[in-house]
Amino acid sequence: MDTCFSRSTKTNLVKKTAVVSEEMTSQIRLRLLPCAKCLFDEPVQVKVAGLRSRQVVTMRARSTDEKGVVFSSSATYKANGNGEVDLERDPSLSGSYIGVEPMGLLWSMSADTLHKLFQKNRSLNPHVVKFSVHELEGEGRMLAEATNERFLIGDGVSRVPVKEGSFHGVLFTPPGEGPFPAVLDLCTFMSEKRACLLANKGFVVLAVSVYNDKLNNVKEMHLDYFKEAVDFLQQQPKVGNKGLGIISRSKAGDVALSLAAFVPGVEAVVWINGCSANAITPLYYKKSKILSPLLIDLSKAIPTDSGAIIGKYCTNNPLAEENQATLVPIEKAKGHFLFVASEDDLNWDSKAFMDQMVERLKRHGKENFESVCYPRAGHLLEPPYGPHCRSSLHGIVGKPVMWGGEPRSHAAAEVHLWKNIQEFLRSHLSCEATKTKAKL
Repeated sequence: MDTCFSRSTKTNLVKKTAVVSEEMTSQIRLRLLPCAKCLFDEPVQVKVAGLRSRQVVTMRARSTDEKGVVFSSSATYKANGNGEVDLERDPSLSGSYIGVEPMGLLWSMSADTLHKLFQKNRSLNPHVVKFSVHELEGEGRMLAEATNERFLIGDGVSRVPVKEGSFHGVLFTPPGEGPFPAVLDLCTFMSEKRACLLANKGFVVLAVSVYNDKLNNVKEMHLDYFKEAVDFLQQQPKVGNKGLGIISRSKAGDVALSLAAFVPGVEAVVWINGCSANAITPLYYKKSKILSPLLIDLSKAIPTDSGAIIGKYCTNNPLAEENQATLVPIEKAKGHFLFVASEDDLNWDSKAFMDQMVERLKRHGKENFESVCYPRAGHLLEPPYGPHCRSSLHGIVGKPVMWGGEPRSHAAAEVHLWKNIQEFLRSHLSCEATKTKAKL
């Protein structure tokens, strides 16, 4: 751009140029490495350079979810002698978390109002996070900022809404010829996040929700509906020829167990913080009732000062004599199980339910399972690096509930579990090419 100045201002030009040059050399930079664009379940390294030696600053993160709710976090950091802050190396001194937590600004984000779950269920739009660094003093003037776009769906992954027969869902298919292992992602309520993130890893994934209707209208559940989804998934041209896996959490967990027990072709089930029995509604298969409902007694809910309830002990005991007909006969399953329980699950006693299933399988001489416990994690175990939710409205109960989990431990559990899930599914699902070759 051309610059015009009068004779009277010319004498100050040298001084002004010197000042600008000095400011440019000490420019503060906020960098996201290796790239400001990444997948949702990938870590980023947050680094700041150009600060004064030992300068204390506030780091912030801010994002808006699909419902328009703003989530944010902040942490105080002290630069090193070179004026640099590196979240992989340096500890937070105060704020939303304390200590060395490279992804702490992400998992510690929370809403200003109580009982808000971060809603990121649609796969086509990225999770956009604004990182910024601010002066600690005064009004906290912003010194630098950077935008992190965290994509759910990777390059080349196809997303196809499916309405086949009586069921509907969303199918995610990786790029390439395949064959790929197949996974049915059973969500209690529809979410595409976990399914498309798994598809990024080389799985053909069909996301199907347990509840599609208003809950007051759901008087019974039919396993046939989910078997249709299993059959549809197995018939996909890029799917390998041996069985499929199921990933589930909460109420979807007992549906997954029932599919493994009653429907052929289920080779691997990931059960996360679910129930050992058929919860809430009777289950039918081929027009016959196969499992009675294990009921919930909300009078046993524990109130909290926040207004949310603790529902951990509301579920009736599935081992009681009157509830024997609710227990899923998992000993009939031919496939393998990965049982995952959070010991601080405040929604229900997942650890006790897991122990019951392990004991049942052992009693029947079965060794087709592995189990994982996370001591300070809560109910809502998700793919990693999303905001931790302490409490939110429960879709079935209709009230805010406490989910449990110490945020730092819960975040670490999500990182560990996500890797474990992929390894488990790969180890038990075949990707043989014979099915594809037979069609040529």
